[in-house]
Amino acid sequence: MFDLLIYGGTIVDPEKMIKGSLAVKNGKIAEIVNEEGDRLEAKEVIDATGKMIFPGAIDCHTHFNEPGFEWREDFLHGTKSAAAGGVTTIIDMPLQNDPATISAEIFERKVNIVQESAVVDYALWGGLVDNNVDDLEGMYDVGAVGLKSFLGPVSPDYSTINSGIVRDAMKVTAPLDILIGFHAEDYSIVKYEQDKAIKEARLNIVDYLAARPVSAEVLAVENIVRLAKETGAKVHICHVSHPEVAEIIKEAQSDGVKITAETCSHYLIFSEDDFLENGPMFKCAPPLRSRQAQEQLWEYTINGTISCVASDHSPCTIEEKEAGADNIWKAWGGISGVQSTFQVMFDEIVHQRKLSPQLLARILAYGPARAFNLYPQKGTLALGADADIVIVDPEASWNITPESLLYKNKISAFVGLTGKGLVERTIVRGETVFTDSQITVQSGFGRLIKVTSFTGELANGY
Repeated sequence: MFDLLIYGGTIVDPEKMIKGSLAVKNGKIAEIVNEEGDRLEAKEVIDATGKMIFPGAIDCHTHFNEPGFEWREDFLHGTKSAAAGGVTTIIDMPLQNDPATISAEIFERKVNIVQESAVVDYALWGGLVDNNVDDLEGMYDVGAVGLKSFLGPVSPDYSTINSGIVRDAMKVTAPLDILIGFHAEDYSIVKYEQDKAIKEARLNIVDYLAARPVSAEVLAVENIVRLAKETGAKVHICHVSHPEVAEIIKEAQSDGVKITAETCSHYLIFSEDDFLENGPMFKCAPPLRSRQAQEQLWEYTINGTISCVASDHSPCTIEEKEAGADNIWKAWGGISGVQSTFQVMFDEIVHQRKLSPQLLARILAYGPARAFNLYPQKGTLALGADADIVIVDPEASWNITPESLLYKNKISAFVGLTGKGLVERTIVRGETVFTDSQITVQSGFGRLIKVTSFTGELANGY
């Protein structure tokens, strides 16, 4: 007898979309049938008639701020929000932590702190800063799935790295096949333009946009590509905001460079017009771009150049946003989106653009799993994979309100959006963690996921 049977729905994976049923045993997908599954017996049975069954989303870019800055967000609120948003695995960043996660010792300390809170599975980035190249292998050994670095300006508790450090680090990471993720904006351009604007008392949104031009992103990515080609390192470009950047990545992929890329739901849904109209709530880095650039960025998401769509969930208090009302430089730069990404992308892809739901499975699950070496344990509905499942009602309407958000600070640029395609149930390793607008597991249910943790068999069993 199986532990769980989900029948009657449409199973959606990147390669196939079928009417069928799937069964779960010991937290793994144990059987998939091209029918309603009447012959299968299970302790728990879920009728998914009229619903879509997706692999659980993997948000590869979150800032849950624990330990150190819990007034903005913590792992309990962050992972509850993820569960409500159909995210079954998050990959948390090493900054907005105190101390930043830049060594094996600090990595293990962070795990010990957050493991009692998580309600979904989680993996962790380690950090690459200006003095820890000798610590990179140690972080890999204890489970880091990537190393986050900044080429552009960053908060005081972290550090920007130069090309020499990048090159040195790539020589260490290449034989380990661990990726380095980059916030890719050229430091000299951004810092110069920002300092000049502040000195001249240019404090408006238009001044912020001008200080972070596309050319800064382009130059940084070109530099990364050249060094990755030289060293053979595996690299990942975080939050691509513009099609010119995506085109560089596409050409590098064609040349055999080991490069993956993500964009964020806010770059695909919003534009600089929203920022100019609505103010600091829409401030992020890189900044939102033009409507034309946004539309062209979709092309690179559809064709697979950009394999991941993440939230870059970067929470703050309302006071930290309102500080930029008269001086945009003082506003917190980040958008909260881990709970909203699945639903806004479903509505945009399926209802607005009339594209296949398979694209959603690819960019939210399969792509991140492959990029971060979590596949085939995560990111797929296939025999032997973790039973991380999201059941979506494709016609259910939603309205994002502050009250609907499970964040510690219930603010987001996505508040006010409406659409169709609502997460009805989120399942992690065969256990329902969210349904009927409620979290249904105890804190601490989520597990740390490492790149080497998968030991089972996998088959394409449709």
